[in-house]
Amino acid sequence: MGLPLTSGPVAVFIALEQGTAFAAAAAVGALAGAIAEALFCLVYGRVVLRASWGPALAWACLAFALAGLALQIVPLPLFPVALVAFTSFALVRRLVPAGSNASGAGRLPAWDIPARMVITTVLVVLLTEMAPVLGARLSGLLATFPLYAAIMTAFAHRLEGPGPALRVLRGLLLGLFAFAGFFVVLGALIERTGIATAFVAATAATLAIQAGSLGVMLAHRARA
Repeated sequence: MGLPLTSGPVAVFIALEQGTAFAAAAAVGALAGAIAEALFCLVYGRVVLRASWGPALAWACLAFALAGLALQIVPLPLFPVALVAFTSFALVRRLVPAGSNASGAGRLPAWDIPARMVITTVLVVLLTEMAPVLGARLSGLLATFPLYAAIMTAFAHRLEGPGPALRVLRGLLLGLFAFAGFFVVLGALIERTGIATAFVAATAATLAIQAGSLGVMLAHRARA
């Protein structure tokens, strides 16, 4: 879920329709959104052991909204935001409990995958059309709303318990390193090299970082 599966397509359409400068600013907004995602994980991870999935999800979404608002009020350049983002991922992952494996995996309802596809498509189209009104940074921020994380964490919590939900959150936090890498490269290159080159480089960086994150996860699992 750390891959830019929603925000990546949004960034492509924004760059094509609004230009590279707009897309570069949106990349900074996406990095700010990644910081807000980390706070989403932190709040859900601290509430999950004391509340059901509904209140935990509500508090986590509120944390995302407040963090996003604060980061809009105090805008920062690309690389300082990136530094804060990477630091926050590492710190929050240490603060979110490890969780446990599910005792019995619950089955997702039949409408789950189609619903995600429809919601994601609507989100991409809506943000692309509203980008001129919302502005670059806010468009980038909203594109990072943890839609997949909210769905998968809430379902894991509801069907399997707090432990599996915590494992989903920790996986997301590890994946956010690749997500942030995508937008750091995109924001740094898109005005200099053009859309195609910047997106190819950003995708390559994402896959490389994700491979490293997967290696870290597998090594940790082997030690456990």
